[in-house]
Amino acid sequence: MPQMLIDGQFVSAAAGATFAVHNPATEEVLDHVPQADADDARRAIAAANIAFKEWRRTTAHDKAHILHEIAHKMRAHSEELATLMTMEGGKPLLENRDEISWCAACFDYYAELQRNTRGRVIPSVEPSQLAMVLKEPYGVVAAIVPWNYPLLLMSWKVAPALAAGNTVVLKPSEMTPLSTLRFAELCCDHLPPGALNIVTGFADAGRELVISPDTHMIAFTGSFATGREIARLAAERVKKTHLELGGKDAFIVAEDADLDVAVPGVAWAALLNAGQVCTSTERVYVQESIARQFTERLVDFVQSLRLGPGIEPGVDIGPLVGAKYRAKVEEHVESARAAGARILTGGKRPAQFERGYFYEPTVLTDLDNSFRIMREETFGPTIPIVAYRSFDEAIALTNDCDYGLGANLYTRDPRKVKQYYEEVKAGTCWVNDPLTDNDAGPFGGMKFSGGARELGEEGLEEFLETKHVHWDFNMERKSWWFPYE
Repeated sequence: MPQMLIDGQFVSAAAGATFAVHNPATEEVLDHVPQADADDARRAIAAANIAFKEWRRTTAHDKAHILHEIAHKMRAHSEELATLMTMEGGKPLLENRDEISWCAACFDYYAELQRNTRGRVIPSVEPSQLAMVLKEPYGVVAAIVPWNYPLLLMSWKVAPALAAGNTVVLKPSEMTPLSTLRFAELCCDHLPPGALNIVTGFADAGRELVISPDTHMIAFTGSFATGREIARLAAERVKKTHLELGGKDAFIVAEDADLDVAVPGVAWAALLNAGQVCTSTERVYVQESIARQFTERLVDFVQSLRLGPGIEPGVDIGPLVGAKYRAKVEEHVESARAAGARILTGGKRPAQFERGYFYEPTVLTDLDNSFRIMREETFGPTIPIVAYRSFDEAIALTNDCDYGLGANLYTRDPRKVKQYYEEVKAGTCWVNDPLTDNDAGPFGGMKFSGGARELGEEGLEEFLETKHVHWDFNMERKSWWFPYE
């Protein structure tokens, strides 16, 4: 049975409790892991605080070597880690192989970026003075990670947090803890004890990480509702929060789009990981002159995709991660159907699978922005399509949403591109290349999607706080002190 990582040791929960982790393709139990409680979380926090005293003083050269070594070990064990992620999360194996390569690249990126980050010297107000702006770590970072990209979204937090000189207590999702624990075993044995701690469990452990006076920053990716509660709890101590809260991303297809590219591009952006991506395309706006042709071709393409267990070769779309997540997709689709939407393909559980949380990729039309499926995050394999008349209308429809994580556009017209990236309220604007991440480019949202930034220089800045140092070399009385003349 896998164990938690606390202070460099793999341990069981203090109370001995465990919980089961299931394969979403078969519903079979894969393993049991410790069910941490608040006491276990406090043990991990204490270890992280002790380790912080030394880790914060680790030289940039040594930190770079340690982070590069994590990346090297991830690549060396990529097949094992990718397979485990597929077994517990359901994504096709090919996608999880890619995820491991992205994780390793993230650790390599921050290994080098942290070499150049300490602050700056600014002009002083007197000749005898030195003024500096310094960047320093917060202390112990509590990182709470979701199930859809368990190692990638872990890397986006742990790599910059460690690079900045913080120590970390990590809580993976209870749906997908196995790959995180195995990552620690295979890739982190060279870290100083306590620099990275992992507790597995449910809300009581996570809540302790948030409310503890001995954690100094909360980094969370997940739902808006949970993020808002974390922000409320953290506000009681005015604790730094780093919240990435999902989205309802729109995709605009202009009339000059190449449909040979746009059709598979939109399908991939919407159906990658069965639509369980925070930047999944969940609303498609197509210029009315090409809407019928685009929709017909998209339906044909979606029907050609292979649905099945992610571990099997040639599978394009795996199962959803659990029953409640599939139920939410079903609710959104049925609500749309009841309100008048047409289901062109999909819209039901596939008959060929007796077990597993599968749902057919679904294309819908005859709807508008008032439908629930156009306003709430679905997080499943659905593609709702709305025709628009003018490009101004397409942008207005895109912005008619509480979320602002990402947005996509297909066009050859540079005037449309400029209008799009200037007017759309989204943290990332993709043009002709959906959902591509760049380690050097910041990722994050606007509005209900949260204001955090991951990746890039901004991703490292999130884990550093700023200090102004004012130093006068001369210890002397100043003419402007008391007594006033």
